[in-house]
Amino acid sequence: MNVRRLLALPLLGALLTGCGIRATEVPTDFGAAPSRVPCSLTGPDVATQPSHGVPVQVFLLCGASLVTVDRTVPVAEGTPDARRRVIVAQGLLDQLAASPSSAERSAGYTTYVPGGLSVAGPGPKDPEDALRLSTAPDRLTSYALAQLVCTLSDSAATEGDGSVILGGPGRTALRRYECTDAVRDRPGNTQPPSSEVADK
Repeated sequence: MNVRRLLALPLLGALLTGCGIRATEVPTDFGAAPSRVPCSLTGPDVATQPSHGVPVQVFLLCGASLVTVDRTVPVAEGTPDARRRVIVAQGLLDQLAASPSSAERSAGYTTYVPGGLSVAGPGPKDPEDALRLSTAPDRLTSYALAQLVCTLSDSAATEGDGSVILGGPGRTALRRYECTDAVRDRPGNTQPPSSEVADK
């Protein structure tokens, strides 16, 4: 029986070598498997929370997906609804363009929305819930547009139906954009679905 075992050892070694596995008697420790970015904060990030204002959520990029984080947008009491919508929309754009806090960066969050982007309310012949950006939506990167659409479509700046009507400055065409699961999961590869919006 011992002879059979001795004869089997070289054969086993040859098989292991043929598979690219080197036999060794020394214990090896390659460390823990690489950890994935958690994409979640351990608690409220007070650095991003002003002391007063309207609670909102914005979509930041973490890994390859969009993830919501809490923010606050200052709005004066008694502001008319039409003006309030634009103030909230501008506040959301500002929050998206701002660099994530140190805690958020450590958790893997980032943003692609450019700074200096502004928003205005509807033009004379636009639907009343339209928003016009200082840069045409189709000039934005896929990530930035996904962040904007998903953030605005479920906020006090819109009707809250999962869509938002956006256009560029002047009389450029308006489109209704939707935030879908596919957009949230793969913002770099999936454009928000959109349809043209006719003038009033």
